[in-house]
Amino acid sequence: MEPFRIAVPDDVIADLQRRLDATILPEQTPGPDWSAGIPPAVLGSLVERWRAFDWRAAESRLNAYDQAVTTVDGCRIHLVHVRSAHPERLPVVLTHGWPYSFASMLPLLDALGGSRDVVVPSLPGYAFSGALPVPFSAAAVADRWDALMTRELGYDRYLTYGEDVGAGVSDWLAGAHPAAVGIVATHASFSARSREGVELTDEERAFLASVAVPAESGYAHQQGTRPDTLAAALVDSPSGLLAWIAEKVRAWSDGHALVDDDPEGLLMNVALYWVTRSIGTSFRPYTESPPGDELHPVIEVPASILVQRHEAEYPRSLAEKSYTDIRSFERLSKGGHFTAWEAPGPVAAAITALAAEVE
Repeated sequence: MEPFRIAVPDDVIADLQRRLDATILPEQTPGPDWSAGIPPAVLGSLVERWRAFDWRAAESRLNAYDQAVTTVDGCRIHLVHVRSAHPERLPVVLTHGWPYSFASMLPLLDALGGSRDVVVPSLPGYAFSGALPVPFSAAAVADRWDALMTRELGYDRYLTYGEDVGAGVSDWLAGAHPAAVGIVATHASFSARSREGVELTDEERAFLASVAVPAESGYAHQQGTRPDTLAAALVDSPSGLLAWIAEKVRAWSDGHALVDDDPEGLLMNVALYWVTRSIGTSFRPYTESPPGDELHPVIEVPASILVQRHEAEYPRSLAEKSYTDIRSFERLSKGGHFTAWEAPGPVAAAITALAAEVE
């Protein structure tokens, strides 16, 4: 385990500025705004904000959090590790997803207010973490997260929370690793739909159909089938990278709020993909995840389920098919897919409440 500080070379920042200055915007496709993707006028406005974005100030804010790098089972892992004044309390590991980064989990870390140790790793292939030496799977990441928490950091027990790709990691931790003694889930499992012998109710089938929106799945098909072609475009064009990420952040956030209300947070995440050249390796969960990776073991540890607005009608009965010891089940009034970023307070409260039951 080695201390780590972000220090992007000056020439990388200068090259980014040059490319942003040379941005060429596309023509608007006829039709309602956002129906064909990010409107060029919106992208142009975001590019102007990125041109004025102070990376060094952002870098300084990130470096205010204690960070480290270590190698776990052949993979370089970057992490934020903030210790509290309460080592007797259960620590929690927070795992982000795509298209965001460890930085999007820091509002949740802050909301926990020093109540317990918090570990925020960068997924393999994201930001400052190296790619996995094996095909990407949630199970393989969970194995390394458990080794990170127990072998590297010395914790006997911990809580887990994850979103998007990180939700699968979190489910595998809670289902397969005894040191993970509780889980908070805002992206609760859909795995019951694939379990042999499990009968879904009409309500559950209707919900699963409602979130399988073809118009929203094109990105995943491209990332899963032609990732190198897409990466070649995005790693060379900061405006293209911004467009690709901003469109999904807007689509998945509650009320499309993040692009409008927190452009600085959006630009921080996009900038991290840019300066680390990691957009291509961030696609690996889409290209490499093996069949059955979504079928984590049934989770028997205490679970707190918070239903975020992007999946507002998620039925409790569906959760009960994956989590056998649900201690609380609530529906959030605010916060979408990026829940730790959008609604850190309620998630922190759920972590604190569950910890009080299992510590």
